[in-house]
Amino acid sequence: MPTPAWHFASFVIALGDVSVTEKEIAMTPTLYAFIKASWHADIVDRALDGFCEIIPADQVDVFDTPGAFEMPLLARDLAASGRYAAVAAAAFVVDGGIYRHEFVAQSVVDGLMRASLDSGVPVLSISLTPQQFPQTEHHRSAFAQHFAEKGREAARAALMIGQVRASVAA
Repeated sequence: MPTPAWHFASFVIALGDVSVTEKEIAMTPTLYAFIKASWHADIVDRALDGFCEIIPADQVDVFDTPGAFEMPLLARDLAASGRYAAVAAAAFVVDGGIYRHEFVAQSVVDGLMRASLDSGVPVLSISLTPQQFPQTEHHRSAFAQHFAEKGREAARAALMIGQVRASVAA
């Protein structure tokens, strides 16, 4: 039986790898890696929630690290694996009254950028370092909401940089 003419007018738009055989089209969805530091997990986890509002959770592999300082090494390994279109890393680096938080925050951002440049895979930072963090419910809630928004922004950035890089490569 011949294929109806309308069949040829349909379009498939997909992110990911597409393989075509004689009888079927198999699409592998694009995968994204999401790293989250364990410190202040109740707040940091909201970034993952926001990220998955934009990119479906089944396309996101999640990895936990003890803290922010460990994220760049894992980001480099994940980016270099070739499995992910982008890597996002979320941490909440709080000023504990010593200079260390500034050192950690700068080291994390520098390391994430290096992982991206060395691997050629976008590595996105959702690392926030507030000047002050009063441990009140109001502040915890405000930072949690802020992390959710930053997660959404990172997901949009991951999609956009993928599209831009694809157009440059075309």
